Amino acid sequence: MSPRILLVDDEANIRKMVGALLQSEGFETAEAGNGTAALAAVERGAPDAVLLDLMMPGGPDGLATLEQLKRVAPDVPVVMMSGKANLTDAVRATKLGAFQFLEKPLTPEGLLVAIRGALELARTRAENRRLHEALGHSDPLVGVSRAMDELRALIARVAPTDARVLITGESGTGKELVASAIHRQSARAAKPFVCVNSAAIPKDLVESEMFGHERGAFTGATERRVGRFELADGGTLFLDEVGDLGPEAQAKLLRVLESGVIERLGGEKPVTVDVRVIAATNKELTRAARQGHFREDLLFRLNVLPVHILPLRERPEDVRPLVEHFAGRQAARRGRPLGCDAGALQLLAAYHWPGNVRELANIVERLAILGSGDAITADAVARVLPGDGVRPPAGGERAGEWTDVALSDALDQYERALIARALSAAHGNVAEAARRLATDRANLYRRMRRLGIEPPRNMTG
Repeated sequence: MSPRILLVDDEANIRKMVGALLQSEGFETAEAGNGTAALAAVERGAPDAVLLDLMMPGGPDGLATLEQLKRVAPDVPVVMMSGKANLTDAVRATKLGAFQFLEKPLTPEGLLVAIRGALELARTRAENRRLHEALGHSDPLVGVSRAMDELRALIARVAPTDARVLITGESGTGKELVASAIHRQSARAAKPFVCVNSAAIPKDLVESEMFGHERGAFTGATERRVGRFELADGGTLFLDEVGDLGPEAQAKLLRVLESGVIERLGGEKPVTVDVRVIAATNKELTRAARQGHFREDLLFRLNVLPVHILPLRERPEDVRPLVEHFAGRQAARRGRPLGCDAGALQLLAAYHWPGNVRELANIVERLAILGSGDAITADAVARVLPGDGVRPPAGGERAGEWTDVALSDALDQYERALIARALSAAHGNVAEAARRLATDRANLYRRMRRLGIEPPRNMTG
């Protein structure tokens, strides 16, 4: 389906000429002679983009119409045009959310470049939202530990400000989820949340990815590209793995943070952007700065508000609610209930989770796919967890490597795994589990209390 452009101008001949040009390029067009008619047209069905005149007598002018359009249809890009505009009008239009400001008389090439750029921006933002939803970035921060309570409280204090945030933590702890939560609780929530994986961008493409380029800026630049900073204008830019940026990219990022101005490759004029930057890393940037691998001045710019996420092994009480959350999501996807019995939960809680929450989510998904019943069992967990499925002793974990370990700790871990599997096989019945372990119920309860194993409480899916 061809993109539909709404033309808003009080002069019929301009609507006719611009409409003819756009239709010859394969666009569909609709017309409105004033701001009131434009708002009514958008409410009936949002177009893909709006071309809006600034000066329109007999009703709301272009700026007032733009402001209302952004309330009614915030995702529809608007290109403003005027033959009598001044710099103040252009600045105000940009602050109100206009994609671009064109001067009359319009040129066919300038108009088409602006419309195609606006459509590209809208498509990219829509795809960005879709990916965030698919990746679960709008998920709640799940956990009952004191560390998670403190993290949620810190986010509530940090989010309303416009200060830059540096999120630290091991891989898989949920740094992007925390960044998304900060964005959702900020005044920028209705604006874009754009993610950049700094480690995934080739060094020679960093400038193009971050700041964009014009057509013909370099070999292979066949189309104009809007950079991530420009896509995030008015919203939040999340720089993941910022510690992996090279020296040249660090210098360019520092300049943008200091000035708030970007320049597209091959562009003729600077572009001012209003972006809140949230960065994240699993590296120790302070040490990297001391060693000369990361710019100290950039670290100071990024680390205004530090937020640290503890690894999952340091908050084992969060495993159960996380399992329930991920199992519920898998149940919804597959259209069948999915629970987790007491023994399975004990095994999952005892594992050390080197991959943190991301690994736990993957394990639950694997169990949901491979399982045939309505509940995850301890036997199923033991089959998919690396090793014997319990938290290994502190120290070396590689095969064949010996590290001194207390025998009592190793025996406790083995006993915990056996009890968990027996409870699973007995469907949470302690007396039956005791029979399978060739002991009595009172002795099993004593051992469970000593090992910190909770009494069975089956989880329903």
